[in-house]
Amino acid sequence: MTLLLRAADLHVSYGDEHVLKGVDLQIASGEFIALIGPNGSGKTTLLHALVGTAPPGRGSVAIGGHDLATAPCQAKSMVGCGVDPAAFPALLTGRECLALFAGARGLSGIPSTAFALAETLSLASVLDRRIGSYSLGMRQKLGILLGLLGEPPLLLLDEPFNGLDPRSALAFKQHLLTLVAEHGASLLLATHSLHMAEHHASRVVLLMDGAVRHVWDAAELAAIREDPRQSLEKAMAEVCDL
Repeated sequence: MTLLLRAADLHVSYGDEHVLKGVDLQIASGEFIALIGPNGSGKTTLLHALVGTAPPGRGSVAIGGHDLATAPCQAKSMVGCGVDPAAFPALLTGRECLALFAGARGLSGIPSTAFALAETLSLASVLDRRIGSYSLGMRQKLGILLGLLGEPPLLLLDEPFNGLDPRSALAFKQHLLTLVAEHGASLLLATHSLHMAEHHASRVVLLMDGAVRHVWDAAELAAIREDPRQSLEKAMAEVCDL
């Protein structure tokens, strides 16, 4: 498989607080990597470092062979990441926001895939309403649409199911799995959903105290799935107690 992302020795600090302490991560095309760990372990900061919004004090990131520090436009063009719902311009409609992001991505218009996903997430009917009138769940759905706009090869998502109603959450999970399995997309999903990680991920990465504590590969995950006495929850607890 083609290596799509390579992060090496990432260190990120906020003042005197060292959040990432030498993280190494590689993702190949078509892989679904679940990033798990307790609150405050550095998962969100890692995702920000991988898209350049939290520049590392040390280390490097390359996406599709493009170094994020020296060729940021080329590297970022290959990445889709969920947009913080709090950052949306309240006066724009959802459709206008999609058009704005499509232009920024160099697309000729809003792709039909975005409208199809809006239908799947039950957001299509409110795309012409101003974002200021959206509920938190609606904003979360719009953030998902923006992150997946143009179906970039690498998706970086941070707890994207938060705020979604159960029906939309299930539909979005199925959509992500289809993108990986049938379209060859790569997915790095920061999540507390161990069920999703255990049953669908290619690999699971446990981040603790800003460092990779353990990685479960495909063979280890298959063994966990096949043994009714085992679970990722148990395996994670055993590692955390070491």
